[in-house]
Amino acid sequence: MDAPSWAVCGIACLAVASFLLLSSHLRRRKLKLPPGPKPWPIIGNLNLISPLLHRSLHELSRIYGPIMKLQLGSGSVVVCSSADMAKAILKTHDAVFAYRPKSAAGKYTAYNYSGMTWSPYGPYFQEIRKIFLAQLFSAARLQSSEYIRVEEMRVLTRNLFDAKGQSINLKDHLSDLNLNMICRMVLGKKYSDKSENSNIVSAEGFRKMVDELFLLIGVLNLGDFLPLLDFLDLQRMKAVNKKFDRFLEDVLGEHEARKVEGYEAKDMVDVLLQHVNDPNLGVKIERHVVKALIQELIAGGTEGSAASVEWAMCELLKNPHIFNKATQELDNIIGRERWVQEAGVMNLPYLNAVIKEIMRLHPVGAFIAHHFASQDCEVAGYDIPKGTRVLVSKWSIGRDPELWDDPENFRPERFIGKAIDVKGQDFELLPFGSGRRMCPGYNLGLRMIQTTLANLIHGFSWKLPENMTREELNMEEVPGLSTPKKIPFIAVAEPRLPLHLY
Repeated sequence: MDAPSWAVCGIACLAVASFLLLSSHLRRRKLKLPPGPKPWPIIGNLNLISPLLHRSLHELSRIYGPIMKLQLGSGSVVVCSSADMAKAILKTHDAVFAYRPKSAAGKYTAYNYSGMTWSPYGPYFQEIRKIFLAQLFSAARLQSSEYIRVEEMRVLTRNLFDAKGQSINLKDHLSDLNLNMICRMVLGKKYSDKSENSNIVSAEGFRKMVDELFLLIGVLNLGDFLPLLDFLDLQRMKAVNKKFDRFLEDVLGEHEARKVEGYEAKDMVDVLLQHVNDPNLGVKIERHVVKALIQELIAGGTEGSAASVEWAMCELLKNPHIFNKATQELDNIIGRERWVQEAGVMNLPYLNAVIKEIMRLHPVGAFIAHHFASQDCEVAGYDIPKGTRVLVSKWSIGRDPELWDDPENFRPERFIGKAIDVKGQDFELLPFGSGRRMCPGYNLGLRMIQTTLANLIHGFSWKLPENMTREELNMEEVPGLSTPKKIPFIAVAEPRLPLHLY
């Protein structure tokens, strides 16, 4: 080929490349992105974010609407804060948004995204979820473990009796209750009771380890959006994971040592170990996967239930007329001759309305865990490019005046006679999420909250410490996995029912 021909080819190639670049640029310019504040260089909109992320985003949503776009450092985030937007993300386009973004927490505290919460959507996630639903949280397994929850509830009531009318920090008692329940169901024994002489970890050490995990996975990690700051939490995450790993290795060692031919699974660890390297599964489950899932079960099953019950008791003491109605219902339906069992809570419509109202006003986790656009998608007329993080704000949906009358006030009556459930199909109330990523253990969590709250109301009369009025109850939150109270709820419990009836 002579020189002029080479020149013609070169010009043609340049023309094609220029056309493609121009077309790509024009396509980007034509994207109709959700509204949002103008970002600053490098930090984006991080200057608008306070430690209470849910409150910051709620205020911004009141300006920019129920779907808005933020630039947090190097990452684009779309925030959805209405029931319609939640339905679009979690149902209409669930297949697109059922993915998880990469994060330091998922990598360093969940064994490189091996747990169900952080794992990518696909065959691995689907197989793990199937095990959770069919074997760990099935109706039969929940029924077979009810005796554990009954025994631990009896321990709580005995501890409250022993307080003899002194002021107590209710959250401490609730955290121990839930941690003991979950540890016995998952690990086969409890680690937070000082009477248990564990060779693995002290009661105090175990409690501290779990608290550290809650904190790290429950707050916004700036390193996920500003890679230069990744080192700030990275070493701490690695340290917590190292401590948890030693604990989990010992737990697995104990379980493997007692595993002989014909051995029946007694707890969730036994069930999970049965699947290690199982050739009949569609995916391979290795030892580190079991550790990730155990850690996830402990984290997901403890703090949230305790936070919900603490918020409920706080709201009930602020609103004594509501407390009286709940107490009257329990007296009429359950009676003063017995405590409340799990089967009995279904017959308590007002109590369940109280719980739904708590889940609306004080949701466990202000957001549904981060979703991620696996491909370009259009939502409500706006373009959501592939790779965008998506946050659905349960906290904002629960305060939407278009959905709720007087949304800032605690009014359980709003649920009486309404067919609004918590199972992920009513998008105005999503305590356990919805769609492919909905919490598989919601039935257990709901039972724990219902039975605990029912027995606290039914078994005890409650009052605030001397010289404290209900107007002085602090209702602020702090950052964390469960959006907990800033100031612990302190109260005095006086028995209403005899302990021997439990």
